[in-house]
Amino acid sequence: MGRGGKRGRGRGGGRGGGRSRGGGGGEDNRVSFEKVPKNNERLEKYYNDVLGLSEDEKSDFWDAYKRELPNSFRFAGSKGHALAVQQLLKDRYIPQISTISHYDGTPVEPPKAVLWYPDELAWWMTTPKNVVRKFPPFAAFQKFLVSETSVGNISRQEVVSMIPPLVMDLKPGMTVLDMCAAPGSKAAQLLEMVHKGEEARVHESLRKYAEEDGREVSPGPDLKLEDAEALELDSSDYGRATGLLIANDSDYKRAHMLIHQLKRLSSPNLIVTNHDATMYPSIKLPPTADNPSHNRYLKFDRILADVPCSGDGTLRKNVNLWKDWLPGSAIGLYITQVRILVRALQMLKVGGRVVYSTCSMNPVENEAVITSAIERCGGVAKVQLLPTDDKLPLLKRRPGLKNWKVMDKAGDVWNSYEDVEASRESEGSTTAIEKLVPGMFSPLPGSPESEVPLERCMRVYAHLQDTGGFFIAILEKQSEFKAKPESDSKKIEPKPPVSAIIDEIESRPPPVDGGSVAPRIQAADALPSSSVIDKNEVIEEASAVARQNQELPTMDATIPATKRTADDIAESELEGSRSPKKMKTGLADPTDDLVAEDLPDRLVHYPPPPGAELDNVTRPGDLRGAPTPQARPNRNRPGQQFEEPFKYISGEHPEVITVEQFYKLSPRFPRDRFMVRNAQGDPTKTIYYTSALIRDILTENEGKGIKFIHGGVKMFMRQDVQGEGVCRWRIQSEGMPILEGYVGEERVVRLHKKETLRKLLIEMFPKVADGGWKNLDEIGERVNNIGMGCCVLRIEPTATEGGFNERMVLPLWRSLHSLNLMLAKEDRTAMLLRIYNDTTPLVNNSKSFPKEKAKADADAEAANTAIDAATEAKPENGVSKLAAEQVEEMNVDSPLTTAVSGPGNEGAAYNPVDPVPYEGVATAPNGSEMET
Repeated sequence: MGRGGKRGRGRGGGRGGGRSRGGGGGEDNRVSFEKVPKNNERLEKYYNDVLGLSEDEKSDFWDAYKRELPNSFRFAGSKGHALAVQQLLKDRYIPQISTISHYDGTPVEPPKAVLWYPDELAWWMTTPKNVVRKFPPFAAFQKFLVSETSVGNISRQEVVSMIPPLVMDLKPGMTVLDMCAAPGSKAAQLLEMVHKGEEARVHESLRKYAEEDGREVSPGPDLKLEDAEALELDSSDYGRATGLLIANDSDYKRAHMLIHQLKRLSSPNLIVTNHDATMYPSIKLPPTADNPSHNRYLKFDRILADVPCSGDGTLRKNVNLWKDWLPGSAIGLYITQVRILVRALQMLKVGGRVVYSTCSMNPVENEAVITSAIERCGGVAKVQLLPTDDKLPLLKRRPGLKNWKVMDKAGDVWNSYEDVEASRESEGSTTAIEKLVPGMFSPLPGSPESEVPLERCMRVYAHLQDTGGFFIAILEKQSEFKAKPESDSKKIEPKPPVSAIIDEIESRPPPVDGGSVAPRIQAADALPSSSVIDKNEVIEEASAVARQNQELPTMDATIPATKRTADDIAESELEGSRSPKKMKTGLADPTDDLVAEDLPDRLVHYPPPPGAELDNVTRPGDLRGAPTPQARPNRNRPGQQFEEPFKYISGEHPEVITVEQFYKLSPRFPRDRFMVRNAQGDPTKTIYYTSALIRDILTENEGKGIKFIHGGVKMFMRQDVQGEGVCRWRIQSEGMPILEGYVGEERVVRLHKKETLRKLLIEMFPKVADGGWKNLDEIGERVNNIGMGCCVLRIEPTATEGGFNERMVLPLWRSLHSLNLMLAKEDRTAMLLRIYNDTTPLVNNSKSFPKEKAKADADAEAANTAIDAATEAKPENGVSKLAAEQVEEMNVDSPLTTAVSGPGNEGAAYNPVDPVPYEGVATAPNGSEMET
């Protein structure tokens, strides 16, 4: 669904607002919601005519779209933790807010749960800004939202945007693709589903083998019915999740924002890719042992196609749409949307499902796309449209449209394509109707397309339950098919498009062992030599789409529509990530014709390095004819940041053996899934961990042209310490939940009392030496006797007063003289507020060390400043910027009091006496990592 960019920053590659971006800057063009005139004659005329609402309902419909959108948020992460944070809202903040009254004595409405969202994990509030600013209980609530958003426990998301993942019927163990994922709100929901029940499964496995492995197991979570069912759904691999989420985005910078949104979930089952969704490449799998010569490719159980759209369902938050709405936006996006949906259906397993969604109310982008895609894929015998009325029963919705009209660019409304053709014959073709094609219109009675049960689609309108507008359809693949080329489909476009190349490639036999993934063909050979293609058509064909449709709702009104119009696509598609400026095409006028023979040269617009030889291969998902991996080692295209390769290391590697021996790892934890990101394959700084399936994918597709930009979880970070026998690899906080159950008791510290944890949170570097351990309460003697290095701090729930209700695991560093909880300041303050409702300032005990340590202290402070500066230099990639925008959009006005931790900068401050580096690495402005 379309999103507004902050301060005129568009999204590029699939949204309106792309023109206002100006290379990432742009002036603040926002004004208050109330000051924007909310009327558009063509917009209101079209939807009054098309949607079939009664006169009374039309009034409610438009009144709703002229009101500001309620603020909404979702409790994120594992279900158990999300419910614990939700309970805090209910117990602490709702009672306080419920005591507030307006001047006339009317009670202020507190935040309330979204009734149709499972387990009340989604909430919203309609409180006006002036009330939020005025009353102290809202200030406390705001601090809670800021804190929990910064650490990823709360996700800012519009409520209708939460629907598509909920209707996918995604179960643990499944493979799922989010084709247009950034910035990651829906992808986060999908990733939570991939890991559903994993905590209970892993605990059950650890308990089962505890005696055999000689280990003590912590008390497990209470098993609910759904957890018990999940035990059976994905019980292999000792309970660890075996499913997969691939989150894709066509824009490189937005893909990195996606990474930072999703990395909070610490999933080894996540891959992030950077591809055009219309041409998403096939992913090769290793051959099976019984048939090593057979080529296998990944097929998905579920795919989310939340496609770029005109976004007119977002009138309540993208208020500029009232004046900027154009009927041509839907017309220009229709072809791209069909291509994305067809590609999704091609990549599905038989019996798999695609959920297609937009935040547009226009049937050209919705029902017409569904009908056209099913027709291209062989009709209802091959692809079935499933009912949606049995999903989320408390959600109010309307059925899909069976008949509709199309408004052209000039604002004229057409009942059928036959009327368009009659006009062309009598008056000649005009610019207003030249892009109209048969597939945009409702199916003719008795045609095969009329068999598609479009009433099974779901339409959500603003007046039904005070939301934005949304469209959702669920398609199930009944059998394999060969999609019709667009040139053979009257439902799409009469001229042969570039994407027909993909059909040509996929129709050929699979490559033999050692061969290229795609046959060697010339792009020009795939098209008729006599064809003449309009420049704008080529731009649409080679489009880099894949802008996911729902970003954080904007609270200030006039953010431009974030879905790009057809004109935006025409302006920017071919420039790719090469430059923020418009690429010069060499054509004097948009109406100039481009001959098909010129097409390969225009697609191969990234020059190879000196001396490189092109292999003349046009691959699915990469129509630019990139050189072979051998010709371009470790190179990315101009304008795209360099990505280090993914290299797996052997379980027999000396560093892996060192880690295994120091932490006394259980034999149940795999040693063959550790990965590094450098061309040499040496563990020099960071060791990552992935699932077995991701290992197979990254290994099998190395050098095949697939643009993987993220995979795995940081498990260990190299630590330069002095001390005999101290492991130089410390466990990262994001890897701790995965590894902790397999660490031997020799490196485990158990904590039961809240007051002990409070002391560790407030005091940084409490002393252990010289009797300082006696001030550490229940853990003092244990940490005094434990050896130097990284430890696992297990916070165990107890039924006693002063104990914990929720189990937590944190990294703890024992140095020569002191102890330190390896958490960033923001995480410490968030935990203090959440667990203790405490805002006590943190105490850095290193400040009291002798004067001779002052220089080291100053050096540490300088390093801290450098890291903060590097993080702030990445305005579109940094978590800090993302979290700050989430808070800004919450309609609460106090700024963040402290900067949110930047990407990778998750550790505690530097101790001048006991050197402990920051957990993670700083991120330089160019996206590369620099050691700290």
